[in-house]
Amino acid sequence: MSWWKRLFKGSGNKSSQRNRKTAVPQESPLDSVLERVLRQVSDLLGENDDLVIRRFSLFGQREAALIYFSTLVQKERIHQDILKPLMRIPAENDEVPLTQEGVLREILHYGKYQVTDHLPDVVEEILRGSTAVLVDGFSQGILLETRNVEKRSISEPQSERVVRGSREGFIEQLDANLSLLRYRLPNPDLTVKTFTVGTKTRSKVAYCYMRDVAQPALVREVEDRLQAIEIDGVLESGYLEQFIQDHHLSPFPQVANTERPDVVVSELLEGRVIILMEGSPFVLMVPVVFAQFYQTVDDYSERFLIGSLIRLIRVLAILSSLFFPAIYVSLVSFHPELIPTDFAVAVAGGRAGVPFPAIAEVLFVEISMEILREASVRLPQQVGSAFSIIGILVVGQAAVDAGFASPITVVIVALTTIGSFAAPAYNVSISFRMLRFPILVLAGIFGLYGVMVGAVMIANHMLSLRSFGVPYLTPFSPENRRGWLDTLIRAPFWMLRRRPAFLHPLQRQRLGTIRKLKKEPSNTLDPMKAGNERREPRDGV
Repeated sequence: MSWWKRLFKGSGNKSSQRNRKTAVPQESPLDSVLERVLRQVSDLLGENDDLVIRRFSLFGQREAALIYFSTLVQKERIHQDILKPLMRIPAENDEVPLTQEGVLREILHYGKYQVTDHLPDVVEEILRGSTAVLVDGFSQGILLETRNVEKRSISEPQSERVVRGSREGFIEQLDANLSLLRYRLPNPDLTVKTFTVGTKTRSKVAYCYMRDVAQPALVREVEDRLQAIEIDGVLESGYLEQFIQDHHLSPFPQVANTERPDVVVSELLEGRVIILMEGSPFVLMVPVVFAQFYQTVDDYSERFLIGSLIRLIRVLAILSSLFFPAIYVSLVSFHPELIPTDFAVAVAGGRAGVPFPAIAEVLFVEISMEILREASVRLPQQVGSAFSIIGILVVGQAAVDAGFASPITVVIVALTTIGSFAAPAYNVSISFRMLRFPILVLAGIFGLYGVMVGAVMIANHMLSLRSFGVPYLTPFSPENRRGWLDTLIRAPFWMLRRRPAFLHPLQRQRLGTIRKLKKEPSNTLDPMKAGNERREPRDGV
């Protein structure tokens, strides 16, 4: 085995002694001779123009060196806070600390540093943007946090529109994302564990949970699945999702993702575990049930009547996007007697000039719509919206004039497409778009019987799904009537006293006893009481 493979064998975890033993080989200690260490580091990091090895004399008495990548660090900080104090020539009566502990306590005023006696730690931290201070005769190296990578500002997430709530979204920097969580959840029970995934990319991954709420068995399961990932590179959190999900061939997602910190905080408070990754603004949440994918945080920001109405409309739109075209094809092709007479005449008149059967007509329009939608997504934002609108109008009207489709078919497909946009989760809308085609084929072959067979097959598949051991259709199956209060409708907060039972949280209660006033509340702004005192007559007036 080569030196590099022995050096980075396994996935390291700086926050866990158990991971440190498996990730850092014991046969790679840091040499106390400076020249040997510099030679080893240079061999491992290779010939890079942005690799800086700055030699200097520690207080003019001992040889030392700084090692860092100039493209990853803040150079002014290195010059002012590291080099300047270490290269100071002491006066005659000054006592200079020539020990490692003395340098850290009296010379370097750094809040975040790390001391290590292993060469792999030194190389990995340099690659992450730290600066290594190596001194001849010291058997340990000092790693100082000097990372300065350009990042975009925190803004409103593009994939999740906010109606009423926070306008902040996650970015690609892991530390910034963790700070957003700490800002919204300043609780000592919020636990963050980090480790690395990928033998080449060494991507930093963190999973978070509430120590007093989350089930320990769930936390261990998440940790085991993440630690079992063996791949050379992880570029996005979607890679992790595909490794840790239970059913890889299912069209339905078993891991939820979001860009909104308020969503993550709400899931943490319910007892879930979240997974963040360096370089990705999307945060994963496990376990999940199907009901989560048509719910939003905005439902809880509004009054429960408004939130329930919006949620029901959303569910209706999602179901119609799946079954509406298939029901139309089955009624037109097999069961025209179920259509009202006036509407049947209108449908027949519209399809009079179409030479194709209803199934072929709908499939043609559906495929054309999917192509237009995918093309509009890949185009630049400035022309994408205009292209989608013009493309749909022009192509739809041209298809009707050319006899490829009837007006009612274009209307049906348009309503179906609009309904698919009502799903808050993009991955769920894709799942329903994919399942729409096999149900459409079954409807074209067997009519309404085929639609029912397709619905039963989808329901049976969803009943067999699990997300980290949690049934996918909870709380409908297995039945939990208390959980129904927050599924199709959103009950008022005083009825949602407990956390979801399927997560087995350590603290079931989340709402305390509502204290009632001892007396009826008075309306202090009653117009009969606010400034309308009765005036007493004076001097007979």
